[in-house]
Amino acid sequence: MPRILVIHGPNLNLLGKREPEIYGKISLSQINKALKEMAKDRGVEIDIVQSNHEGEIVELIGRAEKKFSGIVINPAGYTHTSVAIRDAIEAVKIPTVEVHLSNIYAREDFRHRSLIAPVVDGQVTGFGFYSYLLGLEAVLYLIKEK
Repeated sequence: MPRILVIHGPNLNLLGKREPEIYGKISLSQINKALKEMAKDRGVEIDIVQSNHEGEIVELIGRAEKKFSGIVINPAGYTHTSVAIRDAIEAVKIPTVEVHLSNIYAREDFRHRSLIAPVVDGQVTGFGFYSYLLGLEAVLYLIKEK
């Protein structure tokens, strides 16, 4: 049975309160519930972690290769700044999908560049909480095709 790691990056614990006009009114616990339901329906295990700390995210990714079949990650603000997260993803060599609630390419210029995108298998951006569900579906497809 495939096991998927979902990583929520910094400030995603504030979903539902932080800029709902951009990120929506859904909370992180609601997103996690939807992910768990989808994983159960697909017959896969899912571990979900939220961290505001870059080093913790790097360590999670670094240990993922031994425990997980794939990763769905929303690096949030680290998308545009973290070479360390980028390098960790590149090193583990397991199917990885980057997700974003908002369309990062329709926002401020500094958000248009993802340091993560070149080392993941794909990116889902701009579909609100549904980006996570699409990302999970995509990583499951990648695992099946592998």
